[in-house]
Amino acid sequence: MTTASDQRPAEHDLPTAEAPAPDAAREPDAFAKDVLPAPKGASWALLRSLLAPAQGRVRLAALLLLLQQAAVQAGPLLVAYAIDRGVPAVRRGDHGPLVAVAVAYGLCALASGLFQLAFVRLVGRIGQDVLLELRGRIFRHAQSLSVDFHERYTSGRLISRATTDVESIRELLDDGLQELLGVGLSVIYISATLLWLDWGIGAAAVLSFAPLYLYVRSYQRRVLSVYRERSSGIASVIVKFTETMNGIRPVQAFRRERANEEHFAALNTRHQQANAAAMLEMARYVFRSRLTANAALAAITLWGAYRVASDELALGALAASVLYLRRLYDPLDRLGMFLNSYQSAAASLEKIAGLLAQRPSVPEPEHPVSLPERPSGVPGREVVFDGVRFAYRSGVEVLPRFDLTLAAGHTVAVVGSTGAGKSTLAKLLARFYDPAEGEVRLDGVPLRDLAGPELRRGVVMVTQESFLFSGTVADNIAVGRPGATREDIERAAKAIGAHAFITALPDGYDTDVRKRGGRISAGQRQLVAFARVLLADPAVIVLDEATSSLDIPGERAVQEAMRTVLRGRTAVIIAHRLSTVEIADRVLVMADGRVVEDGTPGELIAGTGRFADLHRAWRESLV
Repeated sequence: MTTASDQRPAEHDLPTAEAPAPDAAREPDAFAKDVLPAPKGASWALLRSLLAPAQGRVRLAALLLLLQQAAVQAGPLLVAYAIDRGVPAVRRGDHGPLVAVAVAYGLCALASGLFQLAFVRLVGRIGQDVLLELRGRIFRHAQSLSVDFHERYTSGRLISRATTDVESIRELLDDGLQELLGVGLSVIYISATLLWLDWGIGAAAVLSFAPLYLYVRSYQRRVLSVYRERSSGIASVIVKFTETMNGIRPVQAFRRERANEEHFAALNTRHQQANAAAMLEMARYVFRSRLTANAALAAITLWGAYRVASDELALGALAASVLYLRRLYDPLDRLGMFLNSYQSAAASLEKIAGLLAQRPSVPEPEHPVSLPERPSGVPGREVVFDGVRFAYRSGVEVLPRFDLTLAAGHTVAVVGSTGAGKSTLAKLLARFYDPAEGEVRLDGVPLRDLAGPELRRGVVMVTQESFLFSGTVADNIAVGRPGATREDIERAAKAIGAHAFITALPDGYDTDVRKRGGRISAGQRQLVAFARVLLADPAVIVLDEATSSLDIPGERAVQEAMRTVLRGRTAVIIAHRLSTVEIADRVLVMADGRVVEDGTPGELIAGTGRFADLHRAWRESLV
């Protein structure tokens, strides 16, 4: 037999979750929505800014590559000299020219290897510095963007930007850049040398590059869209994987495994198709370029042989020309691989630049203002909503015209049905959003004029989830005031009533709470969150459904902690349960973005309005 105190009044809990803005819902085509808009040229501007600190090292790397290519391209000239001068000298009994050629060839090979080693090490360091800075920029910028951005742009895409897309750029910097510069310098060196060796052969080689250049341009145009889709594809795969793993409990509880597998398979297949399209374009390019190069090589060699037979061209010059032509055409396959890396990196850089181009919708003030000093013994601050109008991105106004004053040091509970505007009010007070019109003021200072750190010291929001970071219990409490001593942390926990359960953990305050605080219960996580708030000592506290997911014992423990935290401070409680309202000095009932009832709990209960009906139904549920 259960008593009334054992029962949980769930049937008459007030619904509170605001309907999400349409832009926050799942996007129907993740591939089409993955590229954020950015100014023209933003990708190259980003790359230049990343390379700017390494300009001196970049110049040194270019010099090393020039010297390496000079050493490499000297080989065929030495072969020509050996054939035309060394072999006839040997026939005369003079081995000096041939020995000199052999020594010079060995020295060139050694110099080429040393220059190559120095170049690779230097470019590797430059690349790692660039990637370190780029990942840091992505992380810092993502943290600086406003809440509405994160509600629309999933964490999986951010992970893809910082991992898969950065990895594409790494491949370009580590391998592709050397290929591009190497091939470019080879073409210049070899073309000039061929023209010097024999004008006809050199001109024929240069002309043969016309169709090859057209192949490259055509390949670049076709493959860029393919790599954009491939990058979007892997981002969608990561989004789905992250979403599923974060929601593994409801996935298993509602038997969503098969549906998730089918959706994931569709996304995975689409990514596979994008990869296959990229490989097909690569195969087409390689086939065309090899066919053209081999045909040109055969034609030029045959023509050169006829000229040697007619004494118009030296045999050594023909041999060197053939070696140079082979070196000229062989890198075309590597050039195709570079173009693969380049287009993949270009698509990734475009997406990263688009992300970094996003500006916070809640910007920092140009001329920040400090809050006035609080009078002694008055820990709270006055909150004023003055002519506030607000709509989410859908355009539907949630708060059509809102005026409200909250006295310093008072606790105000806000109740109402789904979509009434309760959570929106809380988000505006925490400045997760700015109103379209009007302003929210704290002790007469508009929130827009407060710098972020000043605002966060003045206003703290506690949500239903009570998110805990990986780390110890002490670390999570100290989030409220970085640098707090262990004594300060324990004092806050004792005041909240959390000290007993914390010391009972395996390592006490040094216990690792693990992912999302999964090692402790929901009620215990909420107590840790309140200890964090008490340590932060804010003037205004916003509680958004802080007890809605707790059982009766957990709710009672948290309510005791709430009384401690809220004492003397200005507090706004988005109430899900009427039991939470009882600790408030004032109750606001909202409907359609307006306050329709306003009074003390006792006054509203004694009346005949909406709150009185809700309270009567809640009391009856306890019997």
